[in-house]
Formats: sequence, structure tokens, C-alpha cells
Amino acid sequence: MRSISATTARRLAITRQRLAGETGKPTPDGILDVARDLGFLQLDPTSVVAPSHQLVVFSRVGPYQPKHLETLLWDERRLFESWAHAASIVLTEHYPIYRWIMQRVATGKGFWHGFTASGERQSQRVLAWMKANDALRRTILRRIRERGPLPSRAFDDQSTGAWRSSGWNNGRNVGMMLFYLQMMGQLMVAGRSGGQKLWDRSERCLPPWTPKTRLGEPAIVRWAAEISLRALGVAPPTDIREHFIRWKYVNLPAALAFLEKQGRIVPVTVQDGDRSWTGTWYVHADDLAILDRIEAGTWSPRTTLLSPFDNLIIDRRRTRLMFGFDYTMEIYVPAAKRRYGYYAMPVLHGDRLVARVDPAMDRQARRLSIRGVNVEPGCDDTSVARATREAIAALATFLCAKAVDYDGTVPSRWRRVLSA
Repeated sequence: MRSISATTARRLAITRQRLAGETGKPTPDGILDVARDLGFLQLDPTSVVAPSHQLVVFSRVGPYQPKHLETLLWDERRLFESWAHAASIVLTEHYPIYRWIMQRVATGKGFWHGFTASGERQSQRVLAWMKANDALRRTILRRIRERGPLPSRAFDDQSTGAWRSSGWNNGRNVGMMLFYLQMMGQLMVAGRSGGQKLWDRSERCLPPWTPKTRLGEPAIVRWAAEISLRALGVAPPTDIREHFIRWKYVNLPAALAFLEKQGRIVPVTVQDGDRSWTGTWYVHADDLAILDRIEAGTWSPRTTLLSPFDNLIIDRRRTRLMFGFDYTMEIYVPAAKRRYGYYAMPVLHGDRLVARVDPAMDRQARRLSIRGVNVEPGCDDTSVARATREAIAALATFLCAKAVDYDGTVPSRWRRVLSA
């Protein structure tokens, strides 16, 4: 079995995440290439800087026009909103994978927690709630069929039993019905108006060229596992299962065994000093040439800021192992107890996460405020500071900021460099 170093593993992961080498092209086709390699762009409503999916693309192509991403979503329909790792933007060319998930959800065979017993119990609860509120379901579908794309506020709550949960969706019956109809493939997000989703029937949203091929479950799982592994670069089965269509890989061990037998994936061990990372790790056969180049010393690092929901770091356990970087979002931490800031963005410099920058964008004044900079131990070199300053300047350009203000705490050795 081939053995690679932890440094090589990190660099392969960064490369496959499109965060090393030349930046992607800031065009619709370039953005689509990024989405194809990543598999998904996670959606999140927090926009103290910019929506997370926009920041993920920025980290890979540099400053670009967000309208290009909108074109891919709402005009060309090469991307659409669905549920992958989480609520995400995904590729229309991968639609057979999502149709398979939708069919399973619609028949009560798995939901939030994948296709496990707990997930199936949740699915049965959802189906029972939808049956009890069938009048609301039929009204939503009829109005959309007659009037076209509509926001959730266009529907009266005709439910006879409220949706109950301990989370934000408790009692939000219309919103939950729309969501479940999306998860079952009957509705899709057709666009957005003022940030609000516009819902329409799926057949009116999907382009004519949408893949119609129906694959069996083993083939779907193998396909999704390959997408997950290629996005990760190098990964053990646990990481593959947690990525892309998280928790939904039915009989993943059999899928990986088949792919290994076919020569599609290659097992490796990862050596980190005098210890090995636990278990068998895999590299996709199509990435062996990249692996060879990295081991030969051909690797072009970059420096950029990462969204807290960036695909490279979204698995916090994997991030701790690969980078020795313990990252926790502090959005819900009281301000006085925050260590790094409300929306601290890690700084990727080469193959290391070297700092955390806490930015906020004042859109009215067009000023980017840096409310704090925290540098990781051993990473306070001024060359790292200069690279971070350039990454912040690129973010400011993307946000159309007229100036960058260093309002918060900055290490003394970095302050002169950053504010130069």
C-alpha cells in the first residue's frame, strides 16, 4: 500500500478544493467548474460579510461578479438549490443522485439522519404530518400550478396540526410543507425576490437537458462516493460518509470495495511524523497524477480567507486532524465570551491555517471593518502578514469596499504591515 506524508495529504486536499495553483476563472463557466469539483456550495443566511456560498467561490476565483452565480442558478439552471451536505447549491448534472434521495424521502425510507432507523422514524413522522395536513399541501400545489412561482407568504396556514420541534421551525407549517415538498421532488426554488424563495413545480424549473438516467442504488452510492472523495482529495470512509450527501451512503463499504476492485480508488496510508493516521485512506485514481506532482515538489500555494462554512473546513474533526486547527463558530457565543469574533474567517496560507480574521461589511458606507486578527502560534512572520493583507484587500475588492478599517485588536507585529 502506498504511503504518503501528512503534508502531501494536506496539499492534495487543498489542491482538489481548488485552493492551490492558478485561481479559477471568474466567469460562469469558471464558477461552474469550481462547483463541479466541490460538489456543493453550502447555503447559510448569515451575511455579515457576504453569503457563504459567494465567499466559497471568491476563495477559489478571486473577486468576481455574483451575477454570474445567479445566471447559473436562475437563467441557465446549471445549478439548483437542494439538500446535499446541508442546504446547498448543487449541480443539475448530478440530478439523478438527488432524485434518488427524493424518492427515498417520499417513501419514508430516510431523512435527516440518513437512511438509519432514526431517520426512517423521522420520515414516517413527516409523512404522517403531511397526510394530516393534506388540504394545505393540495392548496400550495394548486396555486403554484395556476399562478407560477410564489413566495411562502402567498399561502395561508390551513394546517390542522402544527409542526412541532425544538428548533426554529416549530409551528412554521407553511414553510415546513414547502420544504418537505422540495425534499420529495415536487417543488423547487425557482428564484429569489428580496432574499425570499420563490417556489415552483420541479418540472418547470429543471432544464430540458436534465439527466433522466435512472440508476440503481449501488450505482448512485458509488457515484456519490467518488464525488465526495474527489472533493476531499484524500479521505477515509468516515470522511467520505460525512461529506457531500452526508449520512446517505447506503452500504458504503461495499461501494468502496467495488470502486477499489475496479481501480477507481486507491488505498493509502498517511504518515504524520512517527505515527500514522487511523485507518485506510483513499485517493481517487484520477488524482494520482496530482499526487505524484505534489510529491515531486510541484505545488503552487495561495493565501485566501475562508468562509466558516467553507468546504475545506466544514468537517471540524477532519480540520483538527489535517491542520491542527480547532475551529468553532462564535455566532451564538455571547460577545463578551468570544475569543476570535462573530464571523471569524480562517486564513489559508500555503498548506496551513495561520490566522483568523473577523470582518464585517458596512454596505451603506462601503467600508470593510476588520474587528480582530488572531494569529496562530508560530505563524506571526511578517511575510504571512503581507500575504494576509493582500487576501483582505482581495475580499474588499470583491465586496466593492472603498476602504478597509482595522478597528479591532491586531497583533503589534502585524498592525504596521496590515495597515500599510
